[in-house]
Amino acid sequence: MEILFYGIINSISLALMALGFTLVYGISRVPNFAHGALYVFAGFLTWIILNKLGLPYPLAILLALICSALLGAVISMGVLVRIRGMEMSEVIATYALGVAILEGFRWAGFKGMTYTLPPFFKGSVQILGVPIDYQRIMVVVLGVAVLAALWLFTRLTRMGLALRGIAQDERAAMMLGIDSDFAATIAMGIGCALAGLAAVILLPLGNIVIEAGYNVLIFAIAVCVVGGLGSWGGAVIASFVIGFAQILTVAYIRPQFQMVVALLAILVTLIIRPSGFFGRQKELEERV
Repeated sequence: MEILFYGIINSISLALMALGFTLVYGISRVPNFAHGALYVFAGFLTWIILNKLGLPYPLAILLALICSALLGAVISMGVLVRIRGMEMSEVIATYALGVAILEGFRWAGFKGMTYTLPPFFKGSVQILGVPIDYQRIMVVVLGVAVLAALWLFTRLTRMGLALRGIAQDERAAMMLGIDSDFAATIAMGIGCALAGLAAVILLPLGNIVIEAGYNVLIFAIAVCVVGGLGSWGGAVIASFVIGFAQILTVAYIRPQFQMVVALLAILVTLIIRPSGFFGRQKELEERV
């Protein structure tokens, strides 16, 4: 039962980490390698607003998410719109911006294990004999709510339908009057806000550290590669596959091998099925 419950919690956590990365790539085909940095940015910004400015916790979270979305929009309009379609340049630019953000926090003195966010609810509860704290229950509840809200947004709102149109066929969407660059900017803003939302939900379970940015980026890439780049449903399924694999590794081998599981998932997927579970890339046998 512990493996089942904590496997679900870990899987939902991975889905939250990867959702923003998947959304940005699925709509604009931009691999946002600054995704992990935006995760840490939102965490540190929430901590600063909460502890230095003394604002209420909900307001600190809201302001941090707004700032994350605005920063993503600025990155899109100021950098990515100029190099859009140049895949290697997009990777280099976003990774460089991510490193600059993370190392900027380190240079400013935000290092060590002293930065934490308070849990939404304190305490724990026994479920079928397994102790689970309320914050982890909130991870599952909010994770499912975020997935449902994103699904409804992309199917019931005008902007969401425009983003789906760009993701499915950019040229046809542009012929219908949808601005591709504006849609890419909106997607980048929403994706960065989702990275920040994952941070404020997950970081109360531990400390805010610079290294989390690099780890989250690797986990997000692993989920997206295994699920299929650009496939939201594939990312959710991949998060459960990798999430349970990590929990089994923790239970029967060692906790230090969780990152190895993610890296192996990337390697094995690229060798056996390069397009992932539901990806749109060509299979290896179709290219040779």
